[in-house]
Amino acid sequence: MKKKILVTGGAGFLGSHLCERLLNEGNEVICLDNYFTGQKQNIVHLLDNPFFELIRHDVTMPFFIEVDEIYNLACPASPIHYQYNPIKTIKTSVMGAINMLGLAKRIRAKILQASTSEVYGDPKEHPQTESYWGNVNPIGYRACYDEGKRCAESLFINYYRQNNVNIKIIRIFNTYGPRMHPNDGRVVSNFIMQALNNEDITVYGDGSQTRSFCYVDDLVDGMIRMMNTADDFIGPVNVGNPVEFTILELAQQVINLTGSKSKIIYEPLPSDDPLQRKPDITLAKNKLNWEPKVQLREGLMKTIQYFNSK
Repeated sequence: MKKKILVTGGAGFLGSHLCERLLNEGNEVICLDNYFTGQKQNIVHLLDNPFFELIRHDVTMPFFIEVDEIYNLACPASPIHYQYNPIKTIKTSVMGAINMLGLAKRIRAKILQASTSEVYGDPKEHPQTESYWGNVNPIGYRACYDEGKRCAESLFINYYRQNNVNIKIIRIFNTYGPRMHPNDGRVVSNFIMQALNNEDITVYGDGSQTRSFCYVDDLVDGMIRMMNTADDFIGPVNVGNPVEFTILELAQQVINLTGSKSKIIYEPLPSDDPLQRKPDITLAKNKLNWEPKVQLREGLMKTIQYFNSK
C-alpha cells in the first residue's frame, strides 16, 4: 500500500537520498526544506515524479499536513554550518521536534528522529552503546548541535510516554557519499576537494583520532528498517559503520584513489573534537537485521566520482 511520507530536511544530503529511496519503494513523498543547508539541486531529478512534492518551509514554524509517517531530519549537521548560527541550530532541533511531534500526535503518524552520535560527545566509553549517557560540554562551541539533539531525544521519549506517540529514534554516525556539501567542513568532503584540487590535505592533530564512515545507501537502509520495526521498539539505536579508521589513513586513501599530488599538513585540533567515534551496532543487527555492506574504498570511489562530475 502506498504510504504518504513527510521528510523534513528532505533536500539535504541524507534527506535527498531518503526521498529517492522512499519514492522507488512506491510511496508518496513530501519533502520539506528551508534550504539553509539543503539544496534544490539535490532533489531536482525527483521533481518530475507525480508522487513527489517539494515545500519550502522552516520546521521552527508549525506545519499542518495529513501523512502516515514523518522522518525528522531537518538540522544543519556539519560544524561549519551548525556553528554559523548556533541559536538557529538549537531552535531547529528543539522547536522542530516540538512542531513535528505535535503534528504526529494530532494525525496519529509514526515519527522517526534522526539523532546523532554527537549525543555521546567526546566519549569515555569505546565503542559507544546506546546505554552510554555521553560526555558533552553544554557550553562548548559544538553544544548548539549536541545539546539540541539530546533535548530532541528527550522530547521524543516524553511525547511517547505522555501522549503515546509512535516514535523511533536512531543515532547516526559519520555518513558520506554523493551530494555531500563540498564546503561542509567534514573530513571526507574536505579531503576529496583538497585532493582533486591538488591542494595540501589538512589533518588536525596528529591524525591518530579515529572515525567510522558509513556509506549513505547503507544508512538510508538502516533508517527505513528502523521505521518499519514493531511499534514497541522505539530505540534509540546506533546506525553507523563499526569499522574504524584513523584520519591519517583516510587522507592517504583519498590521495591514492584520486591520484592526487597533495601533501598532508598538520594543524592544531579544534576544541571538543572527539578523539574516538565508533558505534556498537549489536542492537541494529538484532532488531533491524542491519549492518553496513559498502566498504570504505568502494564508497569513496563513488563519492569522488560525484565530486569530479561537479
